[in-house]
Amino acid sequence: MAVPKKKTSKSKRDQRKAVWKRKAALSAQQALSLGKSVLNSPKENRSFRHPQDEVEEDEE
Repeated sequence: MAVPKKKTSKSKRDQRKAVWKRKAALSAQQALSLGKSVLNSPKENRSFRHPQDEVEEDEE
């Protein structure tokens, strides 16, 4: 028969929530930093971006 698990304490719950929020805040900060660097860096210095392939058309 199924038995309910023990109740998680408030401190443990709050600790897990704090870790989750800290990870989310760090990810948001890194994304914002990356976006700012893309906008402010010269085109020659964008090593993390893949160049778009030029579509070659067949001349007829």
